[in-house]
Amino acid sequence: MHFIITGRDGSDAGALERRMKVREAHMRGIDELVHKKSLLYAAAMLNEAGAMIGSVMIVDFESREALDLYLATEPYVTGNVWEHIDVTPCKIPPVFLN
Repeated sequence: MHFIITGRDGSDAGALERRMKVREAHMRGIDELVHKKSLLYAAAMLNEAGAMIGSVMIVDFESREALDLYLATEPYVTGNVWEHIDVTPCKIPPVFLN
């Protein structure tokens, strides 16, 4: 199943510091998801000044439960970076999957 994950960072003064503290671990996890073909696309969301304020990921997991297991170990979740997380099921046209 395909899902769009939108993680919005906290807006407090320490938000960027928390993000940077766990970013390396997050990127290692991204590499693992790409290797497993579970991550189709991802991007950091930026504010108008170009600072990172969140993330968008388009993923492929067997089920919502499997996605939730991943999120329970995602460094931006465990490191209190993402203050608000939206998960939306989606359908990706085949042309984008080739």
